[in-house]
Amino acid sequence: MRVMKWSMIALAVAAGTSQMAIASSQSESKGFIEDSQLSVKTRMLYFSRDFRNVPSSEQSRAEETGLGFLGTYESGFTQGTVGFGVDAIGMLGLKLDSGKGRAGTGQFPTGSDGRSEDSFSEGGGAVKMRISDTVLKYGTQFTAMPVLATDDSRLLPETVEGFLLTTNEIKGLEVNAGRFTALNAQSQSYHDSIGGLDDDRLKNPGLTQADVIGGTYALTDNLSSSVYYSHVEDHFRKWYGNINWALPISDNQGLVFDFNIYDTKSIGDNRTGAYRTRGGELDNTAFSLSGAYNIGAHTFTLAYQALSGDGDYAYGIDGGGSIFLANSIARSDFNAEDEKSWQARYDLNFAEFGVPGLTFMTRYARGTDAKTRTTDDGKEWERDIDVKYVLQEGAAKDLSFRVRQATYRSGDGVYYGSPSIDELRLIVEYPLSIL
Repeated sequence: MRVMKWSMIALAVAAGTSQMAIASSQSESKGFIEDSQLSVKTRMLYFSRDFRNVPSSEQSRAEETGLGFLGTYESGFTQGTVGFGVDAIGMLGLKLDSGKGRAGTGQFPTGSDGRSEDSFSEGGGAVKMRISDTVLKYGTQFTAMPVLATDDSRLLPETVEGFLLTTNEIKGLEVNAGRFTALNAQSQSYHDSIGGLDDDRLKNPGLTQADVIGGTYALTDNLSSSVYYSHVEDHFRKWYGNINWALPISDNQGLVFDFNIYDTKSIGDNRTGAYRTRGGELDNTAFSLSGAYNIGAHTFTLAYQALSGDGDYAYGIDGGGSIFLANSIARSDFNAEDEKSWQARYDLNFAEFGVPGLTFMTRYARGTDAKTRTTDDGKEWERDIDVKYVLQEGAAKDLSFRVRQATYRSGDGVYYGSPSIDELRLIVEYPLSIL
């Protein structure tokens, strides 16, 4: 699941405030080695789910701890009119604690005996070329487009394989176009491990082909918009639109309004076996509107989200992060057929009180009118708490500690799996820049 990140909004708006570049990125290249970057991020994740009110014959708890390493190398570009370079990704996941009766958090591959594997790894590379401010990359990479976004909610992130063209030739405008043919899951290491998202994964394995095009444009210093289109072969096509408006009120006050909309329709072989559709096909519209008011250290947010048409909002074969809707939160997405949901959220930044790096967030979301295979009036609610602290200086600068707790309830089977879940994640991350 995916929550629209305010950092992405800020980047889009900031693009409109930047000055016109005198020279292109390629003309300022220092060289293949000189502009290289090498980094390693370590993540330790304790993840537990307490499944409430389940029969005694079913698993009542999932609880595992893992240690992940993500290494990325990005070369610079060779000098000249056309620059060339390479990127590389290496990942390793280690199981620190688990058990056959506690497996199933989605952190590790599962063996034939039902136990989580002790370790797993993945590696990949990409070649790239740049002309002026346009980059074409082919190979293994991460993506963050609203219609194709790799997920990073477990020990290690998803990766996608294919071509991606990114151009920033016009001030304030970024355009993306790509074709992707493989998507690797967060807890697997074999090629195209996401699977075909249908009733028979062996018959229709993996992502066949996803074509994506779109971009983001900063119309003014405070107003930006995005439009994207994707065509996932034999699954669905999607249109996505976004408008973000930041309205400063004073030096320490401001408003941010964010609107997102998806239009999804089945295509091709209509592999909808894993998507909840009562009519057999997807043909729906999902939108969300949020407003955030910031005053000093405090941010108050209200959001509304609604779906109409046939089926749930579907994603996953196009990346586990391809849901830029306001009410896609820790446990639920509130994305069932015809579901309507609202959210109230509060954020606190302790930097205003002399503790930089410490943040707090809590929110409550409630959904109604969800249509599922068992009801026409499904209801669900979720309450989340998130506390994070990032060291600001010293030898361990950027080391972060995070606690995420979620309580989810539904008596109507709106969410896949258990209707009552208490979830806890303890996350320690340390990003290290080597070059």
